[in-house]
Formats: sequence, structure tokens, C-alpha cells
Amino acid sequence: MKEKRNLLRTGSPSIGSAIFTLIFTSLINFSLLAQNAEVIGKLIDSKTKEPVSYAQVALFSNNPDNDPEAFTDTQDDGSFQLSVPAGNYSFKAFFIGYEDLKIENIQANGPIDLGELLFTSEEQNLEEVVVQISRLPVRTTLEGLIVTPDNNLANIGGTLLDILRNTPSVAVNEEGGVSLRGSSSTNILINGRNSSLTQNLDQLPASVVEEIKIINNPNARYDAEAEGGVIDIVLKKGIELGTHGGVEGTYGTRNRSNFGARLNRRNIKMNVYAGYNRRNWQGIGERTNTRILFEEDEVLDQETQSSDQDISNNLNFGLDYYFGNNTLSYEGVLQVNETWDVNTLFSEQVRAGESFDYVRRNNENEQDDGIDNALIFEHSFAEKGHVFRATASHSYRNQYKTQNIDIYNNTLNPIPENLTGQERAFTDEVRNITVVQADYIRPLEKGKVEMGLKTTIREFDNDFIYQRLDNESGEFVADPGVSNRFLYQDHIHAAYGIYSNSSSKLEYGVGLRGEFTQVDTYLFNTDEENKQRYFNLFPSVQALYNINEVHGIKATYSRRIDRPRAWRLNPFPNITDSLNVRRGNPNLIPEMINSFELGHIANFKKVSLTTNLFFRRVNNQIDFITIVEDGVSIRQPDNLLFSESYGLEFIGTSEVNEWYSLNGGATFSRIVVDASNIGEEFTNSGFTFNAKLNQDFKLPLGINFQLSANYESPQIQAQGQSLAVYFVDTSVQKSFFENRGSVTLSVRDIFDTRRYAGNALTDTFSQESFSKDETRILLVSARYNF
Repeated sequence: MKEKRNLLRTGSPSIGSAIFTLIFTSLINFSLLAQNAEVIGKLIDSKTKEPVSYAQVALFSNNPDNDPEAFTDTQDDGSFQLSVPAGNYSFKAFFIGYEDLKIENIQANGPIDLGELLFTSEEQNLEEVVVQISRLPVRTTLEGLIVTPDNNLANIGGTLLDILRNTPSVAVNEEGGVSLRGSSSTNILINGRNSSLTQNLDQLPASVVEEIKIINNPNARYDAEAEGGVIDIVLKKGIELGTHGGVEGTYGTRNRSNFGARLNRRNIKMNVYAGYNRRNWQGIGERTNTRILFEEDEVLDQETQSSDQDISNNLNFGLDYYFGNNTLSYEGVLQVNETWDVNTLFSEQVRAGESFDYVRRNNENEQDDGIDNALIFEHSFAEKGHVFRATASHSYRNQYKTQNIDIYNNTLNPIPENLTGQERAFTDEVRNITVVQADYIRPLEKGKVEMGLKTTIREFDNDFIYQRLDNESGEFVADPGVSNRFLYQDHIHAAYGIYSNSSSKLEYGVGLRGEFTQVDTYLFNTDEENKQRYFNLFPSVQALYNINEVHGIKATYSRRIDRPRAWRLNPFPNITDSLNVRRGNPNLIPEMINSFELGHIANFKKVSLTTNLFFRRVNNQIDFITIVEDGVSIRQPDNLLFSESYGLEFIGTSEVNEWYSLNGGATFSRIVVDASNIGEEFTNSGFTFNAKLNQDFKLPLGINFQLSANYESPQIQAQGQSLAVYFVDTSVQKSFFENRGSVTLSVRDIFDTRRYAGNALTDTFSQESFSKDETRILLVSARYNF
């Protein structure tokens, strides 16, 4: 509400003039108050007849370009109260998932009661079927899940990977790799777009994430890329009228810190927003590896001690401009990161009774910078739901890494006098992703049609220089057998069409996507080229049958593809450890996936229960195979014959009562891996199980308490299995200033159990590995929103 204040100034006022001024200004203020009009009402959902809480309502003068004269949020019971000077106004209410409600020509000369106003929800076809429990961190949809990080205390002070660790159906490995229902191949998007910034998810703070969409079986609208499905990361941009923002900070053990701020300003014509976050994270860890070669009678024991520090700066910014039935938006993300790592590898090798010891210490510095830019235009036609949208985006990332390696042979004591050699490496990798896309949605008399075109152009240029110290000259000399420059380019041109329809009982959608793929790789050192050209069709089907207002049956099918990426195709080895080498395979071909799902959704007033049966077959499955040549383990990807996974998934969310709520999920599956095309010993099968449970308790005095438990059973691989991973997090939060501010105390992995281990067994060797980072961490966080 705009306030008018009159200020009377005189010279040196007498007592009488002061009294006169006080009376005069009081009369003016009283007169202004007397002319104010109070406008009250209540928003009611037109279908459920339940109150709509936290919707935005506003009164505007006759000039539609003005800012609102008054605005507020509805209360828990849907009621609102607005106070404005007497005059003629227009009323507007809006909320995500509802049609805007407008009332023109409100003559406010005194108290006005608008009564109960029916708020109509937007038509929710297929993927928009969301459980209306807004305070829960996980909500189920037809296609998967929607995760709201701010509703989970365990995410405070963390990163995107911490959010995913607490999400049902999702697993995160020790290297930050993400898998859905056991598949490590996922298509990760930022604001619905392909981005090179998703290369390192641990550098994206949880505080900048608005929500995450987990889509297990995406329809033809999405890229056919990836076996596991789609993870869409939606960043905060601010949607409320007026000026809003917030600040927050986290400090923890080992001087870990995470500080950020965000601000947005919105009126009827424009929304401008920006957010900045700086994260300084330090940690230590250890790894062990034991390998036995049967024929060579060799045992290799290795232990790695590591320490690291990561400083990341993230800035997301943008604006939305509204004119007529059009919206023009710009979205940007800037990352500037630097990491320091020290890894010391101790190796003891015993072969045929002879022993050899050595130490390899790697001091590594990595500068990782990137920027995303996107321009989005959207036009809404007169007919509701009739929309055209065009997007052009570019994503750039430059990773520059230096490694200085000291080698100590015939000793396990890495002191200067035992130094026997030095090596160093330089990696300069540039990633560019350009996307141009157009989508058109047209309602029909019966149903709806969606169609679109998309071109994605990716270029990854990796220049790697490896040098060894020449003791005679005292200079570093490049090793041409290891140094290499590898260029990867792909162009994917796609078109799709979807027809959907709905009735009171049945909703369905059928789609078809066509993609033409052009892949070119070039290895500069050997002048080797690899060209691939192919076209594929990807059908999708989605259906939801509503038995009644509570229960529904869903069924989905999609055909997908997983193309091998640049680092998997690069044949030159990574020899950070000369006895355990990793390299790519230029002969890989894409995986082809068929995915089926049948599920049941039950949405009660405060409880959502989802049960899914799923089956997935992957032809040409890509997995890592380890072979041993001359005492050196070489790990490289290869195409297996196929893999199959089928299982049962439960997801539940519930507000049991006013002080206790919980959400979680469990997935049971069996995986079969057939690599008989490589060798019978590489065929494997087994059961897997994972479960996650988050419990929230609302205690007196505005205190919230949360327990989060995670368990992942052993996972089978072509040559062995990874062992179980389990941990428990806890958080306590106290709110202040009418819930605008809070202080949170969190303990991650309170029992210090999170570690990663695995084993492999073949006809020629056995191998066991163990990895444990510092995961028991104490964090104190404070935040304030305005």
C-alpha cells in the first residue's frame, strides 16, 4: 500500500506551534485512514471446494501498467484483506497451477466483501497430476517425482548431489555419478535445457534450486537421450509481486562454509532476479585396492590418502518481460570454481616372491569456469492453452587442470631424499552446447496436439599434455604415447508430435520423436577420424485411468537411446596410477532402450501412495570391463550383449498429523547382465534393493526435527558387485520472525557409515576396493527471507 506523508517544517517551533502541527498532521492522517477501503474475500478451489492457501491477490488502479496498490498472500483458510485509498480498482488472484482470476471495476468507497471466489485449477494432463501436499519435499506425478529442496532440512547448506541422495529412486556413487532405478545414464537438464554446467553437480548449491523433476519414462517432448530418464533442475527466479529476497549462510567442521543471497523484483510488466552463492568446502579421504593375478602369482596392495578444497562461485540471473500476450525471458548462470587436490598413492607389489614398493603423490589444481545463456519467447493465443514457444541457448565450460606428480620408487617413505622421478600433466577441455528449439501446443475440439523441432550441437575439445622429467637435461619432455588432443562433435536434429486427450475417467497421450544423429571424433595425434550417421524413431505412450477421485492406474512406455560420450570414446589412457589405467573405446555403439511401467496412484487428502512395476531392456549395454595386460589393470567401456532390469517401486508421502510427516520410497529390482559376446565370465545377475525415509517432527517453540535414512543394497556389475551403502542424517531447526528466519543444526552421516566398496572376480584375477571420505560433518546454517 502506498502511504502519503506531509512534513511541515518551521524555524524554531514554539510549544503552541508544535501542538498545532501535531493536531493538524493527526487530522490529516485520520482523514486518510477514513478514506481507506478494506477489501476482503476468500479463495476456494472450484473443484475440491477447499481453501487455496498462499495464493497472491492484488488490487490495481485503472492504469494496468502501474504496480499494484496493495497485494498480499491468502491465509491458511484462503482468506485475504487488502487496504487501499477510495477509488476504482481491478482485482487479480494468481497461483501456480491455477488460472488467473480477475474482477474488473471494483468501486472501493468503503468496506467490500468479495465473498468466496472460485479459483479454477489449470487443466492437468498426464504429467501435471501432482499430489497437493505443498509442504512435503517429494510429490508424485504420472512421469515420476517433483522434489522441493527447501522443504527438506537435510538439504540446507548442501549441494545438488545432497538433494538427490535424499530422493527416492535415485542413487549417487562416490564419484558423484547419478543413477535412476539402477541406471547410471540420465539426461540432466538445467531449466529444461541441455547444459555443460551439469558436468559437476557438486558445484551447484542446493539453495539455488527451486525444484527437481524426476522423469523416469519421458514422452516424445523430451530428448530420447539416456537410459534412466530425465532429471530437470529448475533454478530459483522469483515469481511473487514486489521485492523479495533472502540471505543464508552455513559453517561447518573443517572450516566448511556456504554463503549466498538472492533478490527479485516483479511488477506487472517485468520480473528481474539474481542470486549469488560462494561455497568453500574441504575434505579428506582414503581408498584401498587389492588385486590378485592368479597365473602371475602377483598381489598388489594400494592405499591412497587424499585431501581437497573446492571454492565455487555461482551466479544465476535473468529477467522476464511481459507485453500483451507475449513473454520474453533471459536466463543466465555463471560459475567460477577452483579446486586443489593432493592424492598420495602407496603401492606394495609382490610378484613371484619379489617385492616392489613405490609412492606416487599428485598435486592437482583445477580451474573450472562456465556460463549459460538462454533467450526464450512465448506467445499465448486467445484460446486457452494455445501456445508457441521458441528457445535459443548456449552453454560454455572451460576446465583447465594442472598436475604435478612426484614419484618415489623402492620406498614407502615419500621424503625429498627418496624422490626418483617427476611428471606433470596439463588438461585444457572446452565444452560448448548450443540448442535451438521451437514448440507449439494447440487445443482441439477433442484433445490437444503438441509438436516441435530441436537442434542440439555439442563440441568437446580435450587437449591433454603429459610430461616426464629428463634427468640429464633437467627439463620436462612430453610423452607422445600418453599426450593427446581429442575432438568430439555431435549434431542431433529432432522433431516430435504428441496427441493427448482426456475424459472424466481416462487421460492418454501418444507421441513419436525422430532424431537424426551426426557424430564426428578426431584424434589429432594419430590423425584418426570416426564418423557415425544414423536416424531413429522413438515412440512414447502414457495413460492414466481414474478409478475415482482417489485411485488411478497409470501405464507408460518409451523407446530411448544412450549415445557414448566423448570421454568414453577417447582411446588414450589415463595413467594417474601406472598399474591401474582407464581408457576409452572408439568402437562403442549406442545403447537402445525399451522401457515399460505400470503403476497405481492413490491421492488421499494428506497421503499419497504410488506403486510402480517397471521393466527395462537395454540392447548394446555399455559397461566397464577390466582386463589385465602385463600386470597392468586396464579398465575400459565396452558394448555388452544386453541387460534387463525389472522391479517394484513404492513411494509414499504423508502428513500424519500437524506435528509429524514422512516421505520415502523403496525399490526392489532384479538385474541381468549378458556379456557373452565378450566372454561367458562377464555374465552376471542379482537382486538389488534401496530404501529412503525422511521423517519430520514439528516440536513446540517453533522447532523442527528431521531424520533421514538411506540404504542401497549391493549392485551387480558385469564382473562383480558394489557393496551396500547406508547412512543417517539428522537436522534441528528453530524458526524466528514469523518463519522468515531460521537457524539449523545438521549432522551428516551421524554414524559415519557412508563408504563405497566393491569386488570383482574373473578367471584371471580378483579385485577388492574400498573408499571412505570424511562424511560425518557438523553444519550450522542461518537464513532470512524478506
